[in-house]
Amino acid sequence: MRIQFGTGGWRAIIGDGFTKANIQLLTAALARKMKAEGAAQRGFLIGYGRRFLSQEAAHWAAEVMAGAGIFCMVVEREAPTPLIMFSVKYYELPYGMAVTASHNPALYNGIKVFVKGGRDADELATAGIEEQAAALEGTEIPTVPYEEGVRTGQIQIIDPMNAYIDSVIRAVNMDAIRSRGLRVVLDPMYGVSKTALQTILITARCDVDVIHERRDALFGGRLPAPNSKTLIGLQNFVLENGCDIGIATDGDADRLGIIDDRGEFLHPNKILALLYYYLLKYKGWHGAAVRNLATTHLLDAIAARFGEKCYEVPVGFKHISAKMLETGAVIGGESSGGLTVRGHIQGKDGIYAAVLLVEMMASTNQSLSELYREITEQCGGFEMVERGYPFSREEQERIRRTVLEDKLLPDFGLEIGRASYADGCKVYFQGGGWVVCRFSGTEPLLRVFCEMDTAQRAVEIACRMESFLNLEGRNVE
Repeated sequence: MRIQFGTGGWRAIIGDGFTKANIQLLTAALARKMKAEGAAQRGFLIGYGRRFLSQEAAHWAAEVMAGAGIFCMVVEREAPTPLIMFSVKYYELPYGMAVTASHNPALYNGIKVFVKGGRDADELATAGIEEQAAALEGTEIPTVPYEEGVRTGQIQIIDPMNAYIDSVIRAVNMDAIRSRGLRVVLDPMYGVSKTALQTILITARCDVDVIHERRDALFGGRLPAPNSKTLIGLQNFVLENGCDIGIATDGDADRLGIIDDRGEFLHPNKILALLYYYLLKYKGWHGAAVRNLATTHLLDAIAARFGEKCYEVPVGFKHISAKMLETGAVIGGESSGGLTVRGHIQGKDGIYAAVLLVEMMASTNQSLSELYREITEQCGGFEMVERGYPFSREEQERIRRTVLEDKLLPDFGLEIGRASYADGCKVYFQGGGWVVCRFSGTEPLLRVFCEMDTAQRAVEIACRMESFLNLEGRNVE
């Protein structure tokens, strides 16, 4: 199986593409790339999550790095991806990796590669790894047994959890949180966020409960992605126990989902809008926002209200990180639940975002629902629907040809302002609203996103796209 990166790293089915041989091949390719760039002297860092074979895969990768003569640090505990990204930055390393498939189903695992500063590797970097992997295929890869590497110092076991927790604590107003005595319930979704989040919130004198905290490589039989369907248990706990907020993180804790004080699921678009508005109005920050093309334009409206700008980039958090670095933006995020804020790591961090939301509630003395109502009263209504469709190879080719080559579109019943094909197809309507059709870079799905002024109109537009592509009855979202 050829090593090929998507928008969120390299992911494959365990025992099929995710094998010891492929993990060694990918790592050897990265080691060769580091040497070619003169970046091998500073060393490398590896961390892993809770998925099946994650720790073993991290050790296999470390053995390859040691075999290549590259000093390798291993975070020898189940670690959130944001912690691993922070550690690459903290130790001033040129590269690092996390063994994770993030929010994918349990039968997947994968590897995310990070570059200097703890950022997601961009297409240029991952293309270089793919090229080196192709060149190395079929060759013998030198390794050093893990225990021997630890004994000789070629592999060093580290635990940067305290440094990461301290960095989050320094970035938020802990005194404001302590003053409120909020009741919070956490749902790590059988993933890796519990230690960091619980420690920070208890330090801030919150009353903290935790559900779904044990390790379960099958994630309780659920998709480890926080959405309205997977967070029913968290929703019930919030309502039954009168909690101020319910916080869920995905499998590797780089994304979050929120249940508000009324027991309602707060879409990631709303979380992004709340935090951007809070940073601008209540904390007095200045700067742009960055979102991908499938994320709410409410961010644009908030930016305009405060004399700022919102930048649109393709899907993939590496694009958001790069644009934030270029523009000095305040916040960047995506509708799937990942976001980051200026001054923290240059990548998604569900733990930091969750604590910042708690700070927002404490500082404003308002609930999430009250704050969001304040935003919509000033900026208008924005309602989004999201759909996902599985497809056969033949259907993929048909859809790609229809939408991306022939550039055919359905009759939406609205005047089209323009269409963009920078990442899939995005249609912008005159007078507001848009619809996106693109193939997922992390799952075998065609995704359709539509945002209009009402949910009914958004559903209608999405259905027209669905019908045009002969996908009726196939939505799995």
